[in-house]
Amino acid sequence: MPTDTPSLIGYALAGSLPVVVIGALLLRYTRNRTMTTSMAVLVLIPTLATLAGVVAVSGLMFTHDFMRTAVVLAVVAAVTVPAAVLLGREQARAMVWEREMLEQERAAERSRRELVAWVSHDLRTPLAGIRAMGEALQDGVVAGPVDVARYADRIVRETNRLSAMVDDLFEMSKINAGALRLQMEPVDLRELIDEVLAANQPTAEKAHIKLSARQPDDRIVVAGSDRALGRVLTNLVANAIAHTPPGGRIDISAGAADGHAWTRVDDTGPGIAEADLPRIFEVAYRGSTARSPGADGLGSSSGMGLAIAAGLVAAHSGDITARNREDGARFEVRLPLLGSNGET
Repeated sequence: MPTDTPSLIGYALAGSLPVVVIGALLLRYTRNRTMTTSMAVLVLIPTLATLAGVVAVSGLMFTHDFMRTAVVLAVVAAVTVPAAVLLGREQARAMVWEREMLEQERAAERSRRELVAWVSHDLRTPLAGIRAMGEALQDGVVAGPVDVARYADRIVRETNRLSAMVDDLFEMSKINAGALRLQMEPVDLRELIDEVLAANQPTAEKAHIKLSARQPDDRIVVAGSDRALGRVLTNLVANAIAHTPPGGRIDISAGAADGHAWTRVDDTGPGIAEADLPRIFEVAYRGSTARSPGADGLGSSSGMGLAIAAGLVAAHSGDITARNREDGARFEVRLPLLGSNGET
């Protein structure tokens, strides 16, 4: 057993360094494993290195002092290893959460850039048309009463389109900012569907599309905002009209099952391309089968209709899905059903 300080240091290093090297190799081996494993190895390295140093200094003589030191190190390991495991799990969860938040921030930034690009592009088209027609009227190029009335009607239509696009942008900004405040109340989906059907019937007839609804006799009551849910169904119906060829049909249906109310909008359009399905509810994503903006005067054509619908449904703790059928596409909204006691 060494007695002088240099010898003590030498024996301690000789005993502890191999443990540290082995620990470093273990850390390298486990770097692609869980954070819990790495934290446990990190805690065990100094403890075992200390024990090896004490064994080396004692000259492998298991004296009373050595046994006391070994017991203390065993207790320390018994306390610190579980703590390291818990800390590792917590740290792993925090890292996953931070990674997810970073990914969400990047996705939101990407979405904002796409939104600005789409809106900037789409605003130019109606503005250019309004400007051209306004200058034609101002310069007297169009003077006949019939032509003036036609130009004025077109200006009003383009202005309404611009107003709808601004409304969409405002709604989308509230959803993205988490500033959406909804006044929840009992809403009967059947009454809501009747209102949406009546409001969109003229547009469907103009596009030569048959719009109908099938509903059960019993009430389907959910907790929600009448305005917001009406906006959801209106956007879905407008999207179906925009993608259904003349002579097609759109069916709105509703029902309840497994504690949830559901509403479906089925169309006989060309369906949704498989590549578009994962992104169908993204902001400003129109997909490969979309019509050109304002080609038929349906809606704002801002590319935010389905994204707004998805955001409003999420605010109601519901789900919205899209899938293809044999003869078209189906959009389905599921919302928690409001019980007879007023609870979802």
